[in-house]
Amino acid sequence: MRAFSFKTLSLFIVSTLFLLLNEGGVGVYGENPYRILTWKVTYGDIYPLGVKQTGILINGQFPGPTIDAVTNDNLVISVFNYLNEPFLISWNGIQNRRNSWQDGTSGTNCPIRPGKNYTYNIQVKDQIGSFFYYPSLLFHKAAGGYGGIRIWSRPKIPVPFASPSGDFNVLVGDWYKTDQARLRRVLDSGHSLPAPDGLIINGRGWNGYTFTVDQGRTYRFRISNVGLASSINFRIQGHKMKLVEVEGSHTIQNVYDSLDIHLGQSYSVLVTADQPAQDYYVVVSSRFTPEVLTSTAVLHYSNSHKGVSGPVPAGPTQVAWSVSQARSIRRNLTASGPRPNPQGSYHYGSITLQRTIILANSAPVINGKQRYAVNSVSYVSPDTPLKLADYFKISGVFNLGSMPDKPSYGGSYLQTAVMNSNFRDFIEIVFQNWEDTVQSWHVDGFNFFVVGMEGGGWTAASRKNYNLRDAVSRNTVQVYPKAWTAVYVALDNVGMWNIRSENWARQYLGQQFYLRVYTPSLSFRDELPIPKNALLCGRAKGRHTRPL
Repeated sequence: MRAFSFKTLSLFIVSTLFLLLNEGGVGVYGENPYRILTWKVTYGDIYPLGVKQTGILINGQFPGPTIDAVTNDNLVISVFNYLNEPFLISWNGIQNRRNSWQDGTSGTNCPIRPGKNYTYNIQVKDQIGSFFYYPSLLFHKAAGGYGGIRIWSRPKIPVPFASPSGDFNVLVGDWYKTDQARLRRVLDSGHSLPAPDGLIINGRGWNGYTFTVDQGRTYRFRISNVGLASSINFRIQGHKMKLVEVEGSHTIQNVYDSLDIHLGQSYSVLVTADQPAQDYYVVVSSRFTPEVLTSTAVLHYSNSHKGVSGPVPAGPTQVAWSVSQARSIRRNLTASGPRPNPQGSYHYGSITLQRTIILANSAPVINGKQRYAVNSVSYVSPDTPLKLADYFKISGVFNLGSMPDKPSYGGSYLQTAVMNSNFRDFIEIVFQNWEDTVQSWHVDGFNFFVVGMEGGGWTAASRKNYNLRDAVSRNTVQVYPKAWTAVYVALDNVGMWNIRSENWARQYLGQQFYLRVYTPSLSFRDELPIPKNALLCGRAKGRHTRPL
């Protein structure tokens, strides 16, 4: 037997202590508080658009319960699946630092089988802001199962605005009256989905939800587009909105009459109830769609005796208006983020790029069926989660490099697409959209700096117009028709991370892939070990996680 070197023995002892402390609730997660949640996932009757449907409920609620946490809190969420289908929950915008084991996508986790449960252990490390969770498997998102996440700043960390009198989650999006299983069958048969039937606000249709405010006070509205297919515009009749936060970044506090919010995006605005005491429309309408869908909720002044009145305020119609607004959203350099140091202390614009990745979306027909692709590759899910296959070194599940980092514009094909990358690289990603529809892209595990967006095709010369000073940092970004959007991202989070379209039919039919951020180091400072309760399936079934 080979003798241990002193270095190897020391690493083993430190690693063992690390695991033991982790199991005891200290050590890796320190003394940060634990929040213990138990969720029962069931079917139930819901009426979002006035028609009885079978929805996915969490603890009997649609939308599901809001998660409230403080920076660095530990969330222990036990999910019991009472559906007749496998189920997973993912956490849109939660970075799961060093811990893609908890990301809740089909590439990282085995599904929770019917009648079974799984406990997620998540730390909201170095994060603040507004996010949401959602069901990631099959087409469950079309049946609900989503809810808001609010991460509050620690008490001694300054926040660049006075504490509001109230804080509202606003989960908006498009909705189908058709059951999610039938929608899935349409996609599986090789067809595109029809247009959605309507829009909902916090699970309800026209004037079905009320936000009650006191006259003269200011409130925070955290708005997330949890829909399937449509960008939306959000506005409140007679009221201005001051933007203060976007997906974990404090922003320059611009004031807007309305906001375009694309699929998967989240915004925080402050609204002051400074109008005469009555009720006002809260309006959402679809953007960039042939037929404009509209829905409303009610802003109710607590001393009001008059209902909503007048026409519903109209929204913007032009693409140029949306582009101009997107460029106006910038990072507040003097404000603190999750830590006390100013957000502007990180000078992303002066870091040398190690790599440029260009991702071009397309809508090919493959084997006679409608698919969607990235760089001509249409993703297909394997029988074993990629993260498990990587950990157990199971061959035949995926090949590194199966996702090209530049478009060839050649024939499209099916592939379990994984792109390799190196831990701590600083890279540029260009999302190139030659289609006539707005795209919305999300990167799990990271925030990125949105340095540029323009019409036409991206070239190296496009960099001369980049914002290298105060670009907003976020996790989901839009790409306008026949245009590009460029982002900078520091790959400081080891793991297997999903990059996907937030248009759910496109994601389902292949417009996604996984980015493997790799380090040869075995240190738990870089990546946490496989959870001992990790579910094992596919070719990983029968293997063992770890003894501690």
